[in-house]
Amino acid sequence: MLKRSSGPLIVQADGTVLLDESHPAAEEAREALGRFAELAKRPGTLHHYRIGPLTVWNAASQGMTAEEMLEALRRHARYPVPAGLSEQIRQWVERCGGLELRLGRSGGLLLAGEPRRLEELPKPLLESLGARPSEGGWELPADRRGELKRELTRLGLPVKDRAGYKEGESLDIRLRGELAGGRAFELRDYQAEAVDRFCREDAAGGSGVVVLPCGAGKTVVGAAALARLGRATLVLTSGSTSVRQWKRELLEKTTLRESDIGEYTGDMKQIRPVTVASYQIVAHGKGSSANRTDGGHFDLFGSRDWGLIIYDEVHLLPAPVFRLTAELQATRRLGLTATLVREDGRAEDVFSLIGPKLYELPWRTLERQGWIAGVRCRELRVPLCGSITDQYASADPKTKLRLASSNPAKLEAVSRVLGEHPDRPALIIGQHLDQLRALGEALEAPVLCGSTPGPDREELFRRFNAGELRRLVVSRVANFAVDLPDASLAVQVSGMFGSRQEEAQRIGRLLRPKADGTASLFYTVVSAGTRETEFALKRQLFMVEQGYAYETLEPDFPEKGKGKGKGAGA
Repeated sequence: MLKRSSGPLIVQADGTVLLDESHPAAEEAREALGRFAELAKRPGTLHHYRIGPLTVWNAASQGMTAEEMLEALRRHARYPVPAGLSEQIRQWVERCGGLELRLGRSGGLLLAGEPRRLEELPKPLLESLGARPSEGGWELPADRRGELKRELTRLGLPVKDRAGYKEGESLDIRLRGELAGGRAFELRDYQAEAVDRFCREDAAGGSGVVVLPCGAGKTVVGAAALARLGRATLVLTSGSTSVRQWKRELLEKTTLRESDIGEYTGDMKQIRPVTVASYQIVAHGKGSSANRTDGGHFDLFGSRDWGLIIYDEVHLLPAPVFRLTAELQATRRLGLTATLVREDGRAEDVFSLIGPKLYELPWRTLERQGWIAGVRCRELRVPLCGSITDQYASADPKTKLRLASSNPAKLEAVSRVLGEHPDRPALIIGQHLDQLRALGEALEAPVLCGSTPGPDREELFRRFNAGELRRLVVSRVANFAVDLPDASLAVQVSGMFGSRQEEAQRIGRLLRPKADGTASLFYTVVSAGTRETEFALKRQLFMVEQGYAYETLEPDFPEKGKGKGKGAGA
Protein backbone atom coordinates (compact mmCIF):
# COMPACT_ATOMS: atom_id res chain seq x y z
CA MET A 1 0.00 0.00 0.00
CA LEU A 2 1.46 3.35 -1.07
CA LYS A 3 1.90 5.92 1.64
CA ARG A 4 -0.32 8.93 0.95
CA SER A 5 0.51 12.56 1.73
CA SER A 6 -1.47 15.71 1.07
CA GLY A 7 0.46 17.03 -1.94
CA PRO A 8 -1.16 18.24 -5.19
CA LEU A 9 0.99 16.11 -7.55
CA ILE A 10 0.42 12.51 -8.62
CA VAL A 11 3.66 11.37 -10.28
CA GLN A 12 3.47 8.41 -12.65
CA ALA A 13 6.24 6.10 -13.82
CA ASP A 14 5.92 7.13 -17.52
CA GLY A 15 6.76 10.78 -16.75
CA THR A 16 3.15 11.97 -16.59
CA VAL A 17 2.43 14.19 -13.60
CA LEU A 18 -1.13 15.05 -12.57
CA LEU A 19 -1.57 18.41 -10.87
CA ASP A 20 -4.71 18.78 -8.74
CA GLU A 21 -5.70 22.33 -9.57
CA SER A 22 -8.13 22.47 -6.64
CA HIS A 23 -5.37 21.87 -4.07
CA PRO A 24 -4.28 24.88 -1.95
CA ALA A 25 -0.62 24.32 -2.91
CA ALA A 26 -1.34 23.96 -6.65
CA GLU A 27 0.21 27.31 -7.63
CA GLU A 28 3.47 26.60 -5.77
CA ALA A 29 3.65 23.11 -7.27
CA ARG A 30 2.97 24.46 -10.78
CA GLU A 31 5.84 26.93 -10.57
CA ALA A 32 8.25 24.22 -9.40
CA LEU A 33 7.08 21.64 -11.94
CA GLY A 34 7.01 24.08 -14.86
CA ARG A 35 10.81 24.38 -14.78
CA PHE A 36 11.30 20.84 -16.11
CA ALA A 37 7.90 19.67 -17.42
CA GLU A 38 5.28 20.90 -19.88
CA LEU A 39 1.51 20.91 -19.68
CA ALA A 40 0.03 18.35 -22.09
CA LYS A 41 -3.72 18.55 -21.38
CA ARG A 42 -6.13 19.67 -18.69
CA PRO A 43 -9.32 17.61 -18.33
CA GLY A 44 -11.25 19.03 -15.38
CA THR A 45 -9.19 19.99 -12.37
CA LEU A 46 -6.42 17.41 -13.00
CA HIS A 47 -3.84 18.99 -15.26
CA HIS A 48 -1.58 16.52 -17.06
CA TYR A 49 2.11 17.49 -17.28
CA ARG A 50 4.78 15.57 -19.18
CA ILE A 51 8.42 15.13 -18.16
CA GLY A 52 10.61 14.16 -21.11
CA PRO A 53 14.24 14.32 -22.21
CA LEU A 54 13.92 17.76 -23.85
CA THR A 55 12.18 19.38 -20.88
CA VAL A 56 14.84 17.95 -18.57
CA TRP A 57 17.75 18.96 -20.83
CA ASN A 58 16.49 22.53 -21.08
CA ALA A 59 16.21 22.71 -17.29
CA ALA A 60 19.70 21.26 -16.91
CA SER A 61 21.02 23.86 -19.37
CA GLN A 62 19.85 26.55 -16.95
CA GLY A 63 21.78 24.89 -14.13
CA MET A 64 19.04 22.76 -12.55
CA THR A 65 20.30 19.42 -11.21
CA ALA A 66 18.55 16.07 -11.24
CA GLU A 67 18.29 16.15 -7.44
CA GLU A 68 16.61 19.58 -7.55
CA MET A 69 14.03 18.22 -9.99
CA LEU A 70 13.40 15.14 -7.87
CA GLU A 71 13.18 17.19 -4.67
CA ALA A 72 10.51 19.39 -6.31
CA LEU A 73 8.51 16.27 -7.14
CA ARG A 74 8.94 14.75 -3.67
CA ARG A 75 7.97 17.96 -1.91
CA HIS A 76 4.64 18.20 -3.69
CA ALA A 77 3.86 14.53 -4.48
CA ARG A 78 0.81 12.81 -3.01
CA TYR A 79 2.47 9.39 -3.34
CA PRO A 80 6.17 8.37 -3.51
CA VAL A 81 7.91 9.27 -6.75
CA PRO A 82 8.37 6.05 -8.82
CA ALA A 83 11.95 4.80 -8.63
CA GLY A 84 12.05 4.20 -12.38
CA LEU A 85 11.23 7.81 -13.19
CA SER A 86 13.80 9.06 -10.67
CA GLU A 87 16.47 6.99 -12.37
CA GLN A 88 15.32 8.13 -15.83
CA ILE A 89 15.60 11.83 -14.86
CA ARG A 90 19.11 11.22 -13.51
CA GLN A 91 20.09 9.49 -16.77
CA TRP A 92 18.69 12.31 -18.91
CA VAL A 93 20.62 14.92 -16.93
CA GLU A 94 23.78 12.81 -17.06
CA ARG A 95 23.44 12.38 -20.82
CA CYS A 96 23.16 16.14 -21.22
CA GLY A 97 26.86 16.42 -20.32
CA GLY A 98 28.16 13.11 -21.58
CA LEU A 99 29.23 14.16 -25.09
CA GLU A 100 31.15 17.25 -26.20
CA LEU A 101 32.19 18.78 -29.51
CA ARG A 102 35.63 20.37 -29.41
CA LEU A 103 38.00 21.86 -31.94
CA GLY A 104 39.99 19.08 -33.57
CA ARG A 105 43.13 18.99 -35.60
CA SER A 106 43.47 20.65 -39.00
CA GLY A 107 40.33 22.75 -38.57
CA GLY A 108 38.01 19.82 -37.97
CA LEU A 109 35.99 18.82 -34.93
CA LEU A 110 36.41 16.19 -32.26
CA LEU A 111 33.39 14.45 -30.74
CA ALA A 112 34.61 13.39 -27.32
CA GLY A 113 33.05 12.19 -24.09
CA GLU A 114 32.74 9.46 -21.53
CA PRO A 115 33.74 6.04 -22.93
CA ARG A 116 30.29 4.54 -22.27
CA ARG A 117 28.61 7.43 -24.11
CA LEU A 118 30.96 7.05 -27.05
CA GLU A 119 30.05 3.37 -27.15
CA GLU A 120 26.37 4.30 -27.54
CA LEU A 121 27.03 6.33 -30.68
CA PRO A 122 25.59 4.82 -33.89
CA LYS A 123 28.64 4.20 -36.07
CA PRO A 124 26.71 4.17 -39.41
CA LEU A 125 25.44 7.69 -38.66
CA LEU A 126 28.91 8.95 -37.78
CA GLU A 127 30.42 7.44 -40.91
CA SER A 128 27.67 8.99 -43.06
CA LEU A 129 28.75 12.38 -41.68
CA GLY A 130 32.37 11.81 -42.64
CA ALA A 131 33.54 11.01 -39.09
CA ARG A 132 36.39 8.63 -38.36
CA PRO A 133 37.68 7.14 -35.11
CA SER A 134 40.37 9.13 -33.34
CA GLU A 135 42.13 9.17 -30.01
CA GLY A 136 39.54 10.32 -27.48
CA GLY A 137 36.54 10.11 -29.80
CA TRP A 138 35.59 10.78 -33.41
CA GLU A 139 36.96 13.40 -35.80
CA LEU A 140 34.60 14.93 -38.34
CA PRO A 141 34.52 17.84 -40.81
CA ALA A 142 33.61 21.24 -39.35
CA ASP A 143 30.73 21.71 -41.79
CA ARG A 144 28.84 18.69 -40.35
CA ARG A 145 28.57 20.29 -36.90
CA GLY A 146 24.86 21.12 -37.10
CA GLU A 147 23.81 17.81 -38.67
CA LEU A 148 25.64 15.84 -36.00
CA LYS A 149 24.05 17.77 -33.13
CA ARG A 150 20.56 17.50 -34.61
CA GLU A 151 20.73 13.76 -35.31
CA LEU A 152 22.23 12.86 -31.93
CA THR A 153 19.64 14.98 -30.11
CA ARG A 154 16.88 13.08 -31.90
CA LEU A 155 18.49 9.85 -30.73
CA GLY A 156 18.51 11.02 -27.11
CA LEU A 157 22.25 11.79 -27.06
CA PRO A 158 22.53 15.60 -26.79
CA VAL A 159 25.93 17.13 -27.47
CA LYS A 160 27.47 20.05 -25.58
CA ASP A 161 28.99 22.26 -28.25
CA ARG A 162 32.39 23.47 -26.99
CA ALA A 163 33.95 24.10 -30.39
CA GLY A 164 33.70 27.88 -30.08
CA TYR A 165 32.73 30.57 -32.58
CA LYS A 166 34.35 32.81 -35.14
CA GLU A 167 34.66 36.43 -34.05
CA GLY A 168 33.00 38.05 -37.05
CA GLU A 169 33.33 41.59 -38.33
CA SER A 170 33.99 44.18 -35.60
CA LEU A 171 31.31 46.82 -34.99
CA ASP A 172 31.53 50.01 -32.92
CA ILE A 173 28.30 50.03 -30.90
CA ARG A 174 27.22 50.82 -27.35
CA LEU A 175 23.95 51.04 -25.49
CA ARG A 176 22.85 54.64 -25.03
CA GLY A 177 23.18 56.06 -21.54
CA GLU A 178 19.89 57.84 -22.03
CA LEU A 179 17.07 57.90 -24.53
CA ALA A 180 15.80 60.80 -26.59
CA GLY A 181 14.26 63.39 -24.32
CA GLY A 182 16.73 62.78 -21.52
CA ARG A 183 15.06 59.69 -20.04
CA ALA A 184 17.54 57.33 -18.43
CA PHE A 185 17.88 53.93 -20.05
CA GLU A 186 19.27 50.91 -18.28
CA LEU A 187 18.68 47.20 -18.50
CA ARG A 188 16.25 45.67 -16.06
CA ASP A 189 17.81 43.08 -13.76
CA TYR A 190 16.34 40.10 -15.61
CA GLN A 191 17.35 41.52 -19.01
CA ALA A 192 20.92 41.97 -17.78
CA GLU A 193 20.99 38.42 -16.42
CA ALA A 194 19.72 37.03 -19.73
CA VAL A 195 22.45 38.92 -21.63
CA ASP A 196 25.10 37.74 -19.15
CA ARG A 197 24.10 34.12 -19.66
CA PHE A 198 24.27 34.41 -23.42
CA CYS A 199 27.53 36.38 -23.54
CA ARG A 200 29.47 34.22 -21.08
CA GLU A 201 33.00 33.73 -22.31
CA ASP A 202 33.08 30.12 -21.19
CA ALA A 203 32.00 27.35 -23.55
CA ALA A 204 28.38 27.51 -22.32
CA GLY A 205 27.83 30.97 -23.82
CA GLY A 206 27.33 32.05 -27.40
CA SER A 207 24.28 30.04 -28.41
CA GLY A 208 20.88 29.50 -26.86
CA VAL A 209 17.36 30.78 -26.31
CA VAL A 210 15.97 33.46 -23.99
CA VAL A 211 12.28 33.03 -23.11
CA LEU A 212 10.42 36.12 -21.89
CA PRO A 213 6.77 37.23 -22.23
CA CYS A 214 5.63 39.72 -24.84
CA GLY A 215 6.17 43.22 -23.50
CA ALA A 216 9.09 42.16 -21.27
CA GLY A 217 11.74 43.58 -23.60
CA LYS A 218 13.12 40.70 -25.66
CA THR A 219 14.25 43.17 -28.33
CA VAL A 220 16.20 45.03 -25.65
CA VAL A 221 17.94 41.78 -24.70
CA GLY A 222 18.91 41.31 -28.36
CA ALA A 223 20.18 44.89 -28.67
CA ALA A 224 22.21 44.54 -25.45
CA ALA A 225 23.77 41.25 -26.61
CA LEU A 226 24.68 42.91 -29.90
CA ALA A 227 26.27 45.84 -28.05
CA ARG A 228 28.14 43.57 -25.63
CA LEU A 229 29.66 41.48 -28.45
CA GLY A 230 30.29 44.40 -30.81
CA ARG A 231 30.05 42.31 -33.97
CA ALA A 232 28.22 42.53 -37.28
CA THR A 233 24.78 41.04 -36.69
CA LEU A 234 22.00 39.52 -38.76
CA VAL A 235 18.53 39.73 -37.16
CA LEU A 236 15.78 37.45 -38.50
CA THR A 237 12.23 38.31 -37.51
CA SER A 238 8.62 37.55 -38.37
CA GLY A 239 7.71 40.16 -40.99
CA SER A 240 8.23 43.61 -42.46
CA THR A 241 6.48 45.35 -39.54
CA SER A 242 8.83 43.58 -37.12
CA VAL A 243 11.82 44.56 -39.26
CA ARG A 244 10.94 48.24 -38.93
CA GLN A 245 10.29 47.92 -35.19
CA TRP A 246 13.69 46.32 -34.66
CA LYS A 247 15.31 49.15 -36.58
CA ARG A 248 13.53 51.77 -34.47
CA GLU A 249 14.53 50.03 -31.23
CA LEU A 250 18.17 49.76 -32.29
CA LEU A 251 18.33 53.42 -33.30
CA GLU A 252 16.72 54.50 -30.03
CA LYS A 253 18.64 52.30 -27.60
CA THR A 254 22.09 51.96 -29.21
CA THR A 255 24.64 54.25 -30.82
CA LEU A 256 24.00 52.72 -34.26
CA ARG A 257 23.24 55.22 -37.02
CA GLU A 258 20.65 54.93 -39.75
CA SER A 259 23.40 54.05 -42.25
CA ASP A 260 24.53 51.12 -40.06
CA ILE A 261 21.20 49.25 -40.22
CA GLY A 262 19.89 47.53 -43.32
CA GLU A 263 16.35 46.32 -44.03
CA TYR A 264 16.07 43.09 -46.02
CA THR A 265 12.42 42.57 -46.95
CA GLY A 266 10.22 42.32 -50.01
CA ASP A 267 10.59 46.08 -50.52
CA MET A 268 14.27 46.60 -49.67
CA LYS A 269 17.47 44.59 -50.01
CA GLN A 270 19.97 46.50 -47.88
CA ILE A 271 22.93 44.60 -46.41
CA ARG A 272 24.72 46.61 -43.74
CA PRO A 273 26.74 45.91 -40.55
CA VAL A 274 23.43 45.20 -38.78
CA THR A 275 20.84 43.75 -41.15
CA VAL A 276 17.27 42.95 -40.16
CA ALA A 277 15.47 40.47 -42.43
CA SER A 278 12.11 38.72 -42.46
CA TYR A 279 11.81 34.94 -42.26
CA GLN A 280 9.66 34.92 -45.39
CA ILE A 281 12.46 36.39 -47.50
CA VAL A 282 15.09 34.06 -46.08
CA ALA A 283 12.88 30.97 -46.40
CA HIS A 284 11.45 31.63 -49.85
CA GLY A 285 13.65 34.23 -51.51
CA LYS A 286 10.64 36.31 -52.48
CA GLY A 287 10.98 39.62 -54.24
CA SER A 288 11.55 40.76 -57.80
CA SER A 289 14.67 39.59 -59.56
CA ALA A 290 15.71 43.21 -59.98
CA ASN A 291 16.03 43.53 -56.23
CA ARG A 292 17.70 40.20 -55.58
CA THR A 293 21.32 39.16 -55.78
CA ASP A 294 22.24 36.19 -57.96
CA GLY A 295 22.25 33.77 -55.05
CA GLY A 296 18.89 34.86 -53.67
CA HIS A 297 18.51 34.64 -49.90
CA PHE A 298 21.61 32.44 -49.52
CA ASP A 299 23.78 35.47 -50.28
CA LEU A 300 22.41 37.18 -47.20
CA PHE A 301 24.18 34.70 -44.90
CA GLY A 302 27.49 34.92 -46.74
CA SER A 303 27.37 38.61 -47.62
CA ARG A 304 29.22 39.71 -44.46
CA ASP A 305 31.28 38.09 -41.76
CA TRP A 306 28.47 37.94 -39.22
CA GLY A 307 29.52 37.54 -35.60
CA LEU A 308 25.95 37.06 -34.31
CA ILE A 309 22.61 35.91 -35.68
CA ILE A 310 19.49 36.79 -33.68
CA TYR A 311 16.37 34.70 -34.30
CA ASP A 312 13.39 36.73 -33.10
CA GLU A 313 10.22 34.70 -32.42
CA VAL A 314 12.39 31.60 -32.72
CA HIS A 315 9.36 29.32 -32.26
CA LEU A 316 8.30 30.39 -35.78
CA LEU A 317 11.51 29.27 -37.47
CA PRO A 318 10.55 27.72 -40.85
CA ALA A 319 12.18 24.52 -42.10
CA PRO A 320 14.38 26.21 -44.77
CA VAL A 321 15.89 28.45 -42.08
CA PHE A 322 16.56 25.38 -39.91
CA ARG A 323 18.49 23.92 -42.85
CA LEU A 324 20.53 27.10 -43.25
CA THR A 325 21.12 27.30 -39.51
CA ALA A 326 22.59 23.79 -39.50
CA GLU A 327 25.41 25.21 -41.65
CA LEU A 328 25.98 28.26 -39.41
CA GLN A 329 27.15 26.59 -36.22
CA ALA A 330 30.40 28.59 -36.11
CA THR A 331 28.39 31.82 -35.70
CA ARG A 332 26.91 32.84 -32.33
CA ARG A 333 23.13 32.34 -32.29
CA LEU A 334 20.56 33.96 -29.98
CA GLY A 335 16.91 32.85 -30.06
CA LEU A 336 14.21 35.08 -28.55
CA THR A 337 10.65 33.94 -27.85
CA ALA A 338 7.70 34.24 -25.50
CA THR A 339 7.12 30.47 -25.65
CA LEU A 340 9.25 27.60 -26.88
CA VAL A 341 6.12 25.70 -27.94
CA ARG A 342 6.50 24.32 -31.47
CA GLU A 343 3.24 23.02 -32.92
CA ASP A 344 5.20 21.11 -35.59
CA GLY A 345 7.17 19.10 -33.00
CA ARG A 346 10.54 20.61 -33.97
CA ALA A 347 11.50 21.84 -30.49
CA GLU A 348 14.45 19.42 -30.65
CA ASP A 349 15.80 21.32 -33.68
CA VAL A 350 15.66 24.60 -31.77
CA PHE A 351 17.59 22.94 -28.93
CA SER A 352 20.28 21.43 -31.17
CA LEU A 353 20.69 24.11 -33.86
CA ILE A 354 20.01 27.38 -32.04
CA GLY A 355 20.97 26.18 -28.57
CA PRO A 356 19.45 25.23 -25.22
CA LYS A 357 17.18 27.41 -23.13
CA LEU A 358 19.58 29.77 -21.33
CA TYR A 359 17.11 31.95 -19.47
CA GLU A 360 13.39 31.99 -18.72
CA LEU A 361 11.27 33.99 -16.32
CA PRO A 362 7.63 33.00 -15.60
CA TRP A 363 4.96 35.45 -16.74
CA ARG A 364 3.42 35.65 -13.29
CA THR A 365 6.78 36.61 -11.75
CA LEU A 366 7.09 39.57 -14.11
CA GLU A 367 3.48 40.51 -13.45
CA ARG A 368 4.08 40.55 -9.69
CA GLN A 369 7.13 42.76 -10.24
CA GLY A 370 5.07 45.18 -12.32
CA TRP A 371 6.98 44.72 -15.57
CA ILE A 372 3.96 43.35 -17.46
CA ALA A 373 0.24 43.94 -17.01
CA GLY A 374 -2.11 41.47 -15.38
CA VAL A 375 -4.57 39.74 -17.70
CA ARG A 376 -7.97 38.22 -16.97
CA CYS A 377 -8.89 35.49 -19.48
CA ARG A 378 -12.48 34.65 -20.32
CA GLU A 379 -13.90 32.04 -22.67
CA LEU A 380 -17.26 33.15 -24.00
CA ARG A 381 -19.34 30.24 -25.34
CA VAL A 382 -22.09 31.19 -27.77
CA PRO A 383 -24.67 28.97 -29.49
CA LEU A 384 -24.25 27.93 -33.09
CA CYS A 385 -26.31 30.26 -35.27
CA GLY A 386 -29.53 28.57 -36.40
CA SER A 387 -28.81 29.32 -40.06
CA ILE A 388 -25.81 26.95 -40.11
CA THR A 389 -26.91 24.27 -37.61
CA ASP A 390 -28.06 21.77 -40.24
CA GLN A 391 -25.01 22.43 -42.41
CA TYR A 392 -22.73 21.83 -39.41
CA ALA A 393 -24.41 18.54 -38.52
CA SER A 394 -23.71 16.98 -41.95
CA ALA A 395 -20.28 18.52 -42.61
CA ASP A 396 -16.86 16.82 -42.57
CA PRO A 397 -14.55 17.59 -39.60
CA LYS A 398 -12.58 20.34 -41.38
CA THR A 399 -15.77 22.10 -42.53
CA LYS A 400 -17.29 21.74 -39.05
CA LEU A 401 -14.37 23.66 -37.57
CA ARG A 402 -14.58 26.40 -40.20
CA LEU A 403 -18.34 26.78 -39.64
CA ALA A 404 -17.90 26.93 -35.87
CA SER A 405 -15.04 29.43 -36.16
CA SER A 406 -17.03 31.71 -38.47
CA ASN A 407 -20.30 31.37 -36.53
CA PRO A 408 -22.34 34.56 -37.27
CA ALA A 409 -23.56 34.57 -33.65
CA LYS A 410 -20.07 35.69 -32.65
CA LEU A 411 -20.80 39.16 -34.02
CA GLU A 412 -23.39 39.80 -31.31
CA ALA A 413 -21.00 38.44 -28.68
CA VAL A 414 -18.23 40.81 -29.80
CA SER A 415 -20.67 43.73 -29.78
CA ARG A 416 -21.71 42.90 -26.22
CA VAL A 417 -18.13 42.69 -24.99
CA LEU A 418 -17.23 46.01 -26.57
CA GLY A 419 -20.42 47.57 -25.21
CA GLU A 420 -19.56 46.50 -21.67
CA HIS A 421 -16.03 47.93 -21.93
CA PRO A 422 -16.48 51.09 -24.04
CA ASP A 423 -13.46 52.92 -22.63
CA ARG A 424 -10.89 50.21 -23.33
CA PRO A 425 -8.80 50.37 -26.54
CA ALA A 426 -9.76 47.07 -28.18
CA LEU A 427 -8.35 44.60 -30.68
CA ILE A 428 -10.65 42.13 -32.41
CA ILE A 429 -8.45 39.26 -33.60
CA GLY A 430 -9.27 36.41 -35.97
CA GLN A 431 -8.20 33.96 -38.63
CA HIS A 432 -10.77 34.19 -41.42
CA LEU A 433 -10.74 37.30 -43.60
CA ASP A 434 -14.43 37.19 -44.57
CA GLN A 435 -15.34 37.03 -40.88
CA LEU A 436 -12.99 39.93 -40.04
CA ARG A 437 -14.34 42.10 -42.86
CA ALA A 438 -17.90 41.49 -41.67
CA LEU A 439 -16.86 42.48 -38.15
CA GLY A 440 -15.08 45.56 -39.42
CA GLU A 441 -18.16 46.68 -41.32
CA ALA A 442 -20.54 46.01 -38.42
CA LEU A 443 -18.29 47.70 -35.85
CA GLU A 444 -17.23 50.53 -38.18
CA ALA A 445 -13.61 49.65 -37.47
CA PRO A 446 -10.68 49.36 -39.90
CA VAL A 447 -9.44 45.87 -40.80
CA LEU A 448 -5.71 45.15 -40.86
CA CYS A 449 -4.65 41.97 -42.69
CA GLY A 450 -1.80 40.57 -44.77
CA SER A 451 -2.75 42.58 -47.86
CA THR A 452 -2.71 45.91 -45.99
CA PRO A 453 0.25 47.90 -47.39
CA GLY A 454 3.08 48.63 -44.98
CA PRO A 455 2.53 52.41 -44.81
CA ASP A 456 -1.20 51.87 -44.14
CA ARG A 457 -0.38 49.45 -41.30
CA GLU A 458 1.98 51.96 -39.74
CA GLU A 459 -0.70 54.66 -39.95
CA LEU A 460 -3.32 52.41 -38.31
CA PHE A 461 -0.89 51.57 -35.49
CA ARG A 462 -0.10 55.26 -35.06
CA ARG A 463 -3.76 56.24 -34.86
CA PHE A 464 -4.52 53.45 -32.37
CA ASN A 465 -1.59 54.43 -30.15
CA ALA A 466 -2.61 58.07 -30.34
CA GLY A 467 -6.14 57.26 -29.19
CA GLU A 468 -7.70 58.27 -32.51
CA LEU A 469 -8.90 54.69 -33.04
CA ARG A 470 -10.56 52.79 -30.21
CA ARG A 471 -11.13 49.56 -32.13
CA LEU A 472 -8.97 47.73 -34.62
CA VAL A 473 -9.83 44.43 -36.36
CA VAL A 474 -6.66 42.43 -37.03
CA SER A 475 -5.73 39.13 -38.67
CA ARG A 476 -2.82 36.83 -37.84
CA VAL A 477 -0.35 39.47 -39.07
CA ALA A 478 -0.77 41.19 -35.70
CA ASN A 479 0.18 38.09 -33.71
CA PHE A 480 3.82 39.12 -33.57
CA ALA A 481 5.94 42.16 -32.83
CA VAL A 482 3.12 44.69 -33.01
CA ASP A 483 3.65 47.50 -30.53
CA LEU A 484 0.22 48.67 -29.30
CA PRO A 485 1.00 49.48 -25.65
CA ASP A 486 -2.41 50.96 -24.79
CA ALA A 487 -4.46 47.96 -25.93
CA SER A 488 -6.23 46.63 -22.83
CA LEU A 489 -8.99 44.50 -24.37
CA ALA A 490 -8.73 41.77 -26.99
CA VAL A 491 -11.54 39.65 -28.38
CA GLN A 492 -10.44 36.54 -30.26
CA VAL A 493 -13.08 35.23 -32.67
CA SER A 494 -11.10 32.51 -34.46
CA GLY A 495 -7.64 31.04 -34.50
CA MET A 496 -5.24 28.51 -35.92
CA PHE A 497 -6.75 25.23 -34.69
CA GLY A 498 -5.30 24.46 -31.23
CA SER A 499 -2.18 26.63 -31.42
CA ARG A 500 -0.86 27.29 -27.92
CA GLN A 501 1.79 29.70 -29.11
CA GLU A 502 -0.74 31.77 -31.06
CA GLU A 503 -2.89 32.14 -27.92
CA ALA A 504 0.14 33.28 -25.95
CA GLN A 505 1.19 35.75 -28.64
CA ARG A 506 -2.29 37.26 -28.91
CA ILE A 507 -2.54 37.69 -25.16
CA GLY A 508 0.92 39.21 -25.39
CA ARG A 509 -0.58 42.19 -27.26
CA LEU A 510 -2.09 43.24 -23.90
CA LEU A 511 0.89 42.88 -21.60
CA ARG A 512 2.34 46.38 -21.63
CA PRO A 513 1.70 47.86 -18.15
CA LYS A 514 -1.17 50.37 -18.11
CA ALA A 515 -0.80 53.83 -16.63
CA ASP A 516 -3.71 53.27 -14.22
CA GLY A 517 -2.45 49.82 -13.20
CA THR A 518 -5.60 47.99 -14.34
CA ALA A 519 -5.53 44.42 -15.64
CA SER A 520 -6.19 43.77 -19.32
CA LEU A 521 -9.06 41.57 -20.54
CA PHE A 522 -8.76 38.75 -23.06
CA TYR A 523 -11.97 37.20 -24.39
CA THR A 524 -11.99 34.19 -26.69
CA VAL A 525 -15.37 33.59 -28.35
CA VAL A 526 -16.13 29.91 -29.01
CA SER A 527 -19.13 28.12 -30.53
CA ALA A 528 -20.58 25.95 -27.76
CA GLY A 529 -21.07 22.23 -28.38
CA THR A 530 -18.74 22.15 -31.41
CA ARG A 531 -15.23 20.95 -32.22
CA GLU A 532 -14.04 24.49 -31.58
CA THR A 533 -14.38 23.99 -27.82
CA GLU A 534 -11.90 21.08 -27.99
CA PHE A 535 -9.35 23.20 -29.83
CA ALA A 536 -9.92 26.08 -27.42
CA LEU A 537 -8.90 23.87 -24.49
CA LYS A 538 -5.66 23.00 -26.27
CA ARG A 539 -4.99 26.63 -27.21
CA GLN A 540 -5.18 27.64 -23.58
CA LEU A 541 -2.59 25.12 -22.32
CA PHE A 542 0.46 27.38 -22.33
CA MET A 543 -1.29 30.19 -20.48
CA VAL A 544 -2.70 27.74 -17.92
CA GLU A 545 0.84 26.39 -17.46
CA GLN A 546 1.91 29.95 -16.66
CA GLY A 547 -0.72 30.13 -13.92
CA TYR A 548 -3.56 31.94 -15.72
CA ALA A 549 -7.16 30.77 -15.31
CA TYR A 550 -9.90 30.95 -17.93
CA GLU A 551 -13.34 31.94 -16.69
CA THR A 552 -16.05 30.27 -18.78
CA LEU A 553 -19.14 32.37 -19.54
CA GLU A 554 -22.32 31.29 -21.33
CA PRO A 555 -24.50 34.36 -21.89
CA ASP A 556 -28.10 33.92 -22.99
CA PHE A 557 -28.75 34.50 -26.67
CA PRO A 558 -32.03 34.76 -28.60
CA GLU A 559 -31.18 31.47 -30.35
CA LYS A 560 -31.52 29.75 -26.97
CA GLY A 561 -34.98 31.18 -26.45
CA LYS A 562 -34.10 33.11 -23.32
CA GLY A 563 -34.54 36.68 -24.41
CA LYS A 564 -31.73 39.21 -24.42
CA GLY A 565 -29.50 37.43 -21.91
CA LYS A 566 -27.18 38.45 -19.14
CA GLY A 567 -24.35 39.99 -21.15
CA ALA A 568 -20.81 38.91 -21.93
CA GLY A 569 -19.34 39.88 -18.62
CA ALA A 570 -22.08 38.58 -16.36
